[in-house]
Amino acid sequence: MIRNGGGLLVECLIALGATKSFGVPGESYLAVLDALHDTHGRLDYVLCRNEGGAAFMASAYGKLTGSPGICFVTRGPGVTNASIGVHTAMQDSSPMILFVGQVGTDMKGREAFQEIDYRAVYGTVAKWAVEIDDVSRLPEIVARAWTTALTGRPGPVVVALPEDMLTTLTEAAPLSGPAAIFEAAPAPDAMDAALKLLAAAQRPVLLMGGANWTEAGRTALQAFAEASDIPVVAAFRYQDQFDNHSDVFVGEAGVGMVAHVKKLVRDADVILAVNVRFGEMTTDGYTLLSVPQPSQELIHVHGSDREIGKIYVPAIGIHAGPNAFASALTPVKGSWAEWRAAARRAYEGTFAAPIQPGPVDMVAVSAWLRETLPADVILTNGAGNFTVWPNKFFKFGRQARLLAPQSGAMGYGLPAAVAAKVAFPGRMVVCFAGDGDFQMNCQELGTAMQAGAQPIVLIINNGIYGTIRAHQERNYPARVSGTSLENPDFVTLAKAYGFHAERVESTGDFAAAFGRALDSTTGAVLDIAISSEALTPRQTLSQMREAALASQKAKA
Repeated sequence: MIRNGGGLLVECLIALGATKSFGVPGESYLAVLDALHDTHGRLDYVLCRNEGGAAFMASAYGKLTGSPGICFVTRGPGVTNASIGVHTAMQDSSPMILFVGQVGTDMKGREAFQEIDYRAVYGTVAKWAVEIDDVSRLPEIVARAWTTALTGRPGPVVVALPEDMLTTLTEAAPLSGPAAIFEAAPAPDAMDAALKLLAAAQRPVLLMGGANWTEAGRTALQAFAEASDIPVVAAFRYQDQFDNHSDVFVGEAGVGMVAHVKKLVRDADVILAVNVRFGEMTTDGYTLLSVPQPSQELIHVHGSDREIGKIYVPAIGIHAGPNAFASALTPVKGSWAEWRAAARRAYEGTFAAPIQPGPVDMVAVSAWLRETLPADVILTNGAGNFTVWPNKFFKFGRQARLLAPQSGAMGYGLPAAVAAKVAFPGRMVVCFAGDGDFQMNCQELGTAMQAGAQPIVLIINNGIYGTIRAHQERNYPARVSGTSLENPDFVTLAKAYGFHAERVESTGDFAAAFGRALDSTTGAVLDIAISSEALTPRQTLSQMREAALASQKAKA
C-alpha cells in the first residue's frame, strides 16, 4: 500500500499503542494532521492553545500512564515553546515523544524560515534527538524513539520531521506493534550482597522514586518494607508511588524538607535507593549525603547504568529495573523497630500545622480535603509556595496520584490536570495553582473545554510570586521589586471558558464551594483568597464537616 510519510507515522504510532496526542497545529506537519483526520477513537488529537501547555500535557500523560506522551508542534517558535515540557519530562523521568515539523530537506542549513537544528538544541535536554530525512526509515526510527523513551531511565525523545519527507509517498510497511522488552533483572549475587548489608544495619532507610513503577512492583516493594519494618522515604514529588497510610512510610525528601526526614537520611547507616536519580531537592542540595563518597552505606538500584555512580559512589550498585528488583526482594530482620516507629510518629506530626493567617486557612482546607477526596484522586500542581498543600498535607493511598514537576516549572499544574482528565475521564482531578502559576497556562482552560476534560482548579491567590518574594525578603529586606501581581478577575475568566467559578473568601465557605464544584459538569475554578487584610471568621475542621453535611441535606 502506498501512503505518504504523515500517514505512515500515524499508522506506526497506533501500532505501537498510542491512543492520545497533544499539540498545536502548524503548516510544517499538515500531512500528519491530515492522517489524524481518520483516526478518531484510535489516536485522538487534543488541540492545545500553546506548545508549552501541549508539551506539559504529554509529559504528564507519560508520567501518569507509563506510555509515551505524544506531542506534535511546528518548527521554530513551536518547538522552542515546547522546550519547557521536554525539560520537565527529562527531570521527571517521564516517557514522551515530541514530533516537530521541520523545513524541507532542500532548504536545510540556510537558516530558512523558522529553521532550527533540533539535534543541537535538544542534545543535552532530551534522551535522544533525531531527524528523519528518508521516509523509508520512518518506521525504524519511530520504533527506536518509542523504545528509547520507555527503557532505562524513561524520558523525552525529540523527532524532527522535514515537511517534504512527510509528503513523500512510500511503500514502506508500518510497524506491527511494540517490542516486548523486559526490565533488567538483578543478579542473584547482587541481591545476596544487598540483603546482607541491610540485615547488618542499625538505622536503614529505603529511598524510592521514579515514575515507571508497575502495580506489581509497588506492591512487592511495600510488602518487603512492611515485612522488614524499614522506614520508607519518597524522593522529591514521588510520594504517590508508595502507600502513605502504611506504617513504614515516613515522608518525602523534597523541597521544604521537614526536619525529621533530613535527620533520618543523614543519620542512616544504610540507604537502599531504588529508582532514584539523586536530584538537588532529594538530597537537600547534596548535603545529606557527602559527594562523592557518602558516609552512609549506599545500595543504589536503577534501570539505567548511567545513573549508578553518577553523583554518589555506592557500596553496592545494582543495574536492574525497579519492578524486577522489588519482586526479587526477601524480608530482612533487624533491631530498628523504634527507629522506624519514631520516624512514623514524626511524619504524623507534620500534619498538625498552626492556623494560617488570612481569610482562608489552608491548613483546615487541606485537612478537609484529606478526609473528603476519593481514594483514586489525581492531584496536580505547578511551582510555588502553594505546593506545600498538595505535596506536604495530603496522604496518597495506593490509588491516588500526584503529577508535579521535578523541574520546578510554573504553569505545569493545569495542563497536567487536563492530561489526567483525558487519560481518565471518570476520575476526580484537582489542580492546585498559585495565582502567578495559573496565569502561565490559564489559556489551556480552552483546551479542557474543547476536549471535555475539565478538572477542578484551586487558585491559591495571594497576589504575589510567593516563592521569589520569600527569597527576596530574606536577602533584600524591605526592598520589594518585581514580585507583586495585579490579577484579573479569575471567576469571570473561568466562566468565559465554560467553567463553574466562584471566589472563596473564608475558610467556612470552602466546603460548600467545593461541593458546587463537584456538582458542575463542566469543571470548576475556585479562586481562594489567602492574602486580604480584612480577616473573616474561621471555622474549625469539624464545623466545616457540619457545613458540608448541611449543604448535602439541603440538596436532598
